[in-house]
Amino acid sequence: MNRNQLKYFVAAAESRSFTKAAEQFYISQTAITQQMQLLEESLGCALFDRSTRPVSLTPAGKIFLGEAKAILESMSRALERVHDASTGLTGALRVGFVRGYERSDLSVLMRSFHLQNQNALISFYRCSTDVLAANLTQQEYDIIFTWDSTNLKAQEGIEYLNVESAQLVVALYAGHPLAGRRRLSRAELRGETILYMSPDASNDSYGDAFFMQLYKDAGYKPNILFRSCDAECILMMVAAEEGISILPDYFTDKLYDADNLVFVPLVGEGEQEEIIAAWQSSNSNPVLAQFLSVLKKSVPLR
Repeated sequence: MNRNQLKYFVAAAESRSFTKAAEQFYISQTAITQQMQLLEESLGCALFDRSTRPVSLTPAGKIFLGEAKAILESMSRALERVHDASTGLTGALRVGFVRGYERSDLSVLMRSFHLQNQNALISFYRCSTDVLAANLTQQEYDIIFTWDSTNLKAQEGIEYLNVESAQLVVALYAGHPLAGRRRLSRAELRGETILYMSPDASNDSYGDAFFMQLYKDAGYKPNILFRSCDAECILMMVAAEEGISILPDYFTDKLYDADNLVFVPLVGEGEQEEIIAAWQSSNSNPVLAQFLSVLKKSVPLR
């Protein structure tokens, strides 16, 4: 019994046709038939009932189908591990980050870590805060960099580190009456049309409550024309002079010569976005442990 025989068997069993299995692997039907006969001889039992049209599996064949798939999957994993070892890849780190944070200094940290750990594959995932939190708790990611709009810090089994406190800025089009100001308060934005940069995709989140409270403390309810968790779309609308927005400065600091856009710091208590790195305390990934030791030494990133 060999790997090809198992692959041919699974294909024939699922298509209930030796002809279709042969076409799938670009070999003759005779070759498939011969390989299935050899497989049955090695197992000492019939796997196919050839008296039916199309062919069907015997009781033994039905059981062996599940076993064959498991064997093939196990062999594939073994081959991947051997390949990784031969190329020096011995671990992986899955990093999620909130949309826009790719413009921060996170890339500097990740590049430094990669250069010191070139045997580890580091993969990145850019999502809204609610998706990041969900995928972390479901063990899809090893660590995430996010604004805690889902109150992730309060969840059992989650550890976190405060990475940076990003200043909020007002994004205005160049011809706006407030574009020449050196700083602004939220109270001065009363009556403005707001293109709301939401921390996540839901309409009523922990993060939204935080920002709405800032507006309430400023003495008014915001006039929100449009809502999105995609900062690029928000800035396109600001540049088109459809309204103004409030964004974290890690997104705007590296926007040079932005067309028809001006960014003015927003001052006042609470006008910051706290970025945390969060991970599951039960995660035993050794690459994560290595990364955390580097991260804790590097904070603050900016």
